[in-house]
Amino acid sequence: MLYKYNMKIQIYNRIKLFRINAGLSREELAKRVGVNFHTIGYLERGEYYPSLELALKLAKEFNIKVENLFSMDEFESLSDSLTK
Repeated sequence: MLYKYNMKIQIYNRIKLFRINAGLSREELAKRVGVNFHTIGYLERGEYYPSLELALKLAKEFNIKVENLFSMDEFESLSDSLTK
């Protein structure tokens, strides 16, 4: 977790959602962005935060804006967003 003014900051991501939607394994995505496949698992579980470079590479891989992949606010669940 990141710390700002002695407060923990959580960074949320949708990597797994986009990876599965793209039909990619962790290994395939890792190769495409130049990291170890374990890194993708750590990212998906929120156990590791990406560098800015890696965050941008991941967003580019999925052809989305980085803020659609990472957020400091929890993402709304898909079922909630679809029922609106």
